[in-house]
Amino acid sequence: MSRTTRRRIALSLAVVVAASTAAACGSSSSGGSSGSAGGSGTYTVWDPYPQFDGSSDWAKLLDSCGTRAGVKIKRTAFDTTDLTNKTLLAAQQGNPPDVLVVDNPVVSTLADAGVLTSTAENKIDTSQVEPNLLAAGQLGGKSYGIPIGANTLALYYNKDILKAAGVAPASITDWASLTAALAKVKAAGKKGITFSAIGTEEGSFQFLPWFWGAGAQLTDLASARAVSAVTLWKDWLKKGYAPNSVINNTQTTSWQEFATGQYAFAENGTWQLANAKKAGFGYGTIAIPAASGGTAPAPTGGEFVTVPTQKDTGRYSTSDAIVSCLTDAKNLLATDTTLSYVAPTTAVQDQQVAADPALKVWVQAVHAAKGRTSDNLGTKYPKISEQLWDAVQAALTGSKSPKDALSAAQSAAR
Repeated sequence: MSRTTRRRIALSLAVVVAASTAAACGSSSSGGSSGSAGGSGTYTVWDPYPQFDGSSDWAKLLDSCGTRAGVKIKRTAFDTTDLTNKTLLAAQQGNPPDVLVVDNPVVSTLADAGVLTSTAENKIDTSQVEPNLLAAGQLGGKSYGIPIGANTLALYYNKDILKAAGVAPASITDWASLTAALAKVKAAGKKGITFSAIGTEEGSFQFLPWFWGAGAQLTDLASARAVSAVTLWKDWLKKGYAPNSVINNTQTTSWQEFATGQYAFAENGTWQLANAKKAGFGYGTIAIPAASGGTAPAPTGGEFVTVPTQKDTGRYSTSDAIVSCLTDAKNLLATDTTLSYVAPTTAVQDQQVAADPALKVWVQAVHAAKGRTSDNLGTKYPKISEQLWDAVQAALTGSKSPKDALSAAQSAAR
């Protein structure tokens, strides 16, 4: 490995340590230790699913894909951030896994460091993948993996509260109608909306639908449209439509507030569907509305299946076979159901909705979704995101006006 490549990996490691991107559905415990590529009959796969042990459907799928490729799979699971750091270090040592399943915003960081091969190099077919989902794994016009599935954000609502307040969910089509609904809910003596505005990537993740829904761009944090998005949230707190607890809420604690049955709405993701069914009250979901109507682009969560760069290029053909197996239509349907993901292809999405009509709103949200590193932002995103969540925090706590907070953020991000 060249000295330049080693420097790029070291810089990428610093980026990952500085800003965690595990904003969507994630895990918090490590599931193993790093391993080498072993013999010619053993291929290593690293993934961010320590919640799945060797008896899980996911582990069984990996084994079956290995069998189909004529090799044995050695799997190691890490939590999301630890996986990225371990991958960068392994690449620096010349010992990366053969196949890597990694959180989508990290793909550009690893690609920029020279850690990943492109799909063109390995002839991995991405033609059926939704372009907006594939974009999260692109850098410099090249794709560096294929999404195994996607999750994103929408609005859950409490049917009983909306009925009591005289609000029809279908009437909520833009920011004005949503704010009007919150006013009716408050007048009926109930609580409005809860979300996560914490000063971490989770806060940026939850704010982006409103930011993008205003028509703002991450390359211009101080635009008038960006200011309107922050002002929306600030006004909700000022009028009592959202609680001050959102400033410190994670997506988990925000969900716990909604689960009390006291809130009309909660911004959260597909990973809460199982919990929603256990909530004890009737619920529904609607897409997050854009400022002037339509569905706001929400950020995509979910992982990409990638092939790290190897010294022995003869291993790529088998790695390609494993990736193709993991992402074929039959396996995607089973895997994405297990992970509570929306599939990255229209054909499998149609099968998911046919099996569970409640997923229709989530498929709609995924169609409108956008990768956080899209628009060729790549490794610039973590720094931009950190300034964005700082600005939102400053505005919501009242230490700065939305305009001043975002102007400072833009200067720092530049």
